[in-house]
Amino acid sequence: MKNLVKKNLLKLKPSATLQINEKSKYLIKQGKKVFRFGFGQSPFPIPDDIVSTLKKFSDRKEYLPMQGLPELRKAISEYLTKRTKIKYAPDNIIITPGSKEAMLLMHVVFNGEIILPAPSWVSYEPQAIIGKNKVHWIQTSRENNWFPSGKDIERVAKKIGNKNKILILNSPNNPSGTTCNNFDEISKIAKKYKILILSDEIYTDMTFDKSYSSISKFYPEATFISGGLSKWCGAGGWRLGFFAVPENLSHFMKSLKTLASESYSTVNSPTQYAAVEAYKGDYSEYLNKTTNILKSVGHYVFNKLKSNKILINKPQGAFYLMPEFLNKRFKNSSELCDVILNETGVAMLPGSEFGFKPGKMLTRLSYTDFNGSIFLENTTLNENILDEKIEKYAPNVAEGAQKLSNWAKNL
Repeated sequence: MKNLVKKNLLKLKPSATLQINEKSKYLIKQGKKVFRFGFGQSPFPIPDDIVSTLKKFSDRKEYLPMQGLPELRKAISEYLTKRTKIKYAPDNIIITPGSKEAMLLMHVVFNGEIILPAPSWVSYEPQAIIGKNKVHWIQTSRENNWFPSGKDIERVAKKIGNKNKILILNSPNNPSGTTCNNFDEISKIAKKYKILILSDEIYTDMTFDKSYSSISKFYPEATFISGGLSKWCGAGGWRLGFFAVPENLSHFMKSLKTLASESYSTVNSPTQYAAVEAYKGDYSEYLNKTTNILKSVGHYVFNKLKSNKILINKPQGAFYLMPEFLNKRFKNSSELCDVILNETGVAMLPGSEFGFKPGKMLTRLSYTDFNGSIFLENTTLNENILDEKIEKYAPNVAEGAQKLSNWAKNL
């Protein structure tokens, strides 16, 4: 049969993050030592009270409301109001099987063009392609913490003209591990050119300075917020996310709900009940301890790698670093990552997967290859975690970082 697949889907390939995870698993099964720095997954256990709640409601098998459990939407509304000081009403929140699905729904519903800063998460552009929305990339710089300036956004907005526009922001950022420090500047340009914002806040509870910063505080009338349990709660496999829409854009929510009803119907019942506990309970101690561990491990790797051969920004949140290798040996960042994996066993993703030009020798490094349960059990609140402890409880991270550092010295 000819033309069996739609043309806009033919250019898509499997998610790079999932591919590197599968490749790492395959190499390990072959008996090879692999340092799994390519896949971004929380190493920590889900808090006990949330797990207990899941068990308590494990017998709930009924279809919940398509938009999501009312108690859960209310809990998320209160969670967002507390952090952003902006009211996202429960009726303007939809529960989805992961925030990834929430963003896919947005792309399919939205009629316009997408503005993406490089670096951006690997699925933003493919989802825009699925939604048949044209993508405009903005190349950012290390000096601006890998986020776009107002002038960068203005140039693209003028090019797009009067068409509908969405700018996607993710802070702390995947893949750079940095945070945005110019939300005010960005919001003023967005208002001027009537740009909608998708604030992907899946890592926002994991900033190392313990602050919650959201562009919704500056631009509440046109900021969508997506989030979920996968990162701060360690519940990636539970697949629970949400999407919040401003009051004046409630008509957009209506279409999201219709699309959801014709695709996944509703998110599984036990996880939604458990998520009520996650958003209503006090998990500040858990977050303080886990982010302290991640901050310490991130700075350990940063200090191992920074050199005259590797340029790198300090980690500020989430669990990523984005080293740039200074060399002229390789044609592109994909070749660079292949050679590093073959010669050192360190698995990373190339910067080209995140919107950078292939010739820019940037990679994404996720420093989560350790047993988070054991590390957590042996860490006290607000502890000053020393290098010796990191080397004991995150040995793969320590060894992998040293191998990468040694390899770079020969560039």
